[in-house]
Amino acid sequence: MDAARPVLELRGVSKWYGQVRALRGVDLAIKAGEVHGLLGDNGAGKSTLLKIAAGAVQPDEGEILIDGEAVQLASPLDARDRGIETVYQDLALASTRSCTANVFIGREIVRRGPLGALGVLDRRAMHARVSQEFAELGVTIADPRQRAGLLSGGQRQGVAIARSAMWARHLVLLDEPTAALGVRQKASVDRLMRQMRERGLGVLLISHDVPEVLSLADRITILRQGTVVTTQSTEGVNVAYVVEKMVGGSV
Repeated sequence: MDAARPVLELRGVSKWYGQVRALRGVDLAIKAGEVHGLLGDNGAGKSTLLKIAAGAVQPDEGEILIDGEAVQLASPLDARDRGIETVYQDLALASTRSCTANVFIGREIVRRGPLGALGVLDRRAMHARVSQEFAELGVTIADPRQRAGLLSGGQRQGVAIARSAMWARHLVLLDEPTAALGVRQKASVDRLMRQMRERGLGVLLISHDVPEVLSLADRITILRQGTVVTTQSTEGVNVAYVVEKMVGGSV
């Protein structure tokens, strides 16, 4: 992968919902090994943009490039096959299944039977892989075989993010990953985001917590009423400046 080339690039992306234009000619580029914050007031178009990058929504105009190649993301499965993983606010974890099962859902390791007969799930191999992944990312879960429904909110978020980090080849999209967490749990999730950056993954972070975004992100893009106001480094940027750009006036 060319480090200078964005892992994901959106060019001139627009989206209408009836007579409402949610996005207007948006350009966005996310590089490998960076956390890119996406900021804006309610209704600015953040969620629509994330869903387009995740393949859940198709743009009415514009193009999408992954590692420099123009692509069509027809569905979330299509985005996933191209190395893009998404963590939504609801986490999409199966509460009655183990952490290991949640990480491998739809990607289970199967041990073939004799003479190529239908095999069985290789739970030992999956558990070992998840244990290693959790250890590398610092996810503090004693036994990944325990049910996801028994975990705290921060631990559940850790499982969802670790699953994305494990399978992503290019990019992880995070939609308000710390919205319902306490201070200690937020710190744990913040550490996971830094770990993904160290692995060379691109991270797109949507959050209403402006100080958190400024502390984590290398660059930010600010949307207002479906258009890009600015894309810039976070160096020297403060909360007052961001809020002014978000609302279109001094605060």
